[in-house]
Amino acid sequence: MKTSILNFTFLLSLFVSVSSFSYNSPIGQQSRTPTQLFAKEPAGSVQRRSVLGNLKRFAVGAATLAAFRQKPAPVNAEEILASPGRIVQMEIANLEGVEGNTGIVKIKLQPEWAPRGVKRFEELTESSFFEQCRIFRVLPGFVSQFGINGDPNVQSKWRSSSIPDDPVKVSNTRGTVVFATAGPNTRTSQIFFNTRDQGNGFLDKQGFSPFGQVIEGMEVVDMFYAGYGEGAPSGKGPNQGLIQAKGNTYLEASYPKLSYIKSAKFIE
Repeated sequence: MKTSILNFTFLLSLFVSVSSFSYNSPIGQQSRTPTQLFAKEPAGSVQRRSVLGNLKRFAVGAATLAAFRQKPAPVNAEEILASPGRIVQMEIANLEGVEGNTGIVKIKLQPEWAPRGVKRFEELTESSFFEQCRIFRVLPGFVSQFGINGDPNVQSKWRSSSIPDDPVKVSNTRGTVVFATAGPNTRTSQIFFNTRDQGNGFLDKQGFSPFGQVIEGMEVVDMFYAGYGEGAPSGKGPNQGLIQAKGNTYLEASYPKLSYIKSAKFIE
């Protein structure tokens, strides 16, 4: 009974954040806003999308709806290590907000979990997209989010290039790596690490499909600077709209302690 109460308290504390994960959430229906927790779109971007584009997205979403309803499997460590997926090594700088404090995080990609997500992550890595990207949203015991390029010109190219959803085949356990979303079939470049010890299984039913797993350096992930808290307008942290518009010029001036990705490369 005590465990149930604690779990309920945790979920309740996150209600304002997680209730806006999808367009179909109660809050989303009441406010009629496209702003989502994990991938905030610029004002008016949804309205500018063509009707044809929306129809295409919903058609793909309908085709995979049955797969999304299946209960995701727990992550199996042995299967991850034995899988043929590539490994991406990230060097992280500014750990705990301290200049010169660095560490390594290794992510094993899992194409059998989410082939579309893996392909996009590979494309981003191959194009050096992640270099100098700030980890702008760090909520300890929940998620750490990154994936807005420091150059607005680079970011604008990827922001308009969304990919279809992948069915959720494994649960959002601690250490899984997942694409952010602004609704069905809207994944672009924003990504988050699940950091809660018990995992974030409640994200499974909302369509968040893990595509990789941290196999080394989870202690480094826990050292991402978290002092700025939730982003605007809910908190005093970085405003995603301003990151999109001004890039690292804005972040370096206003949020200098943010941890960031110094390099990202394939090692196998």
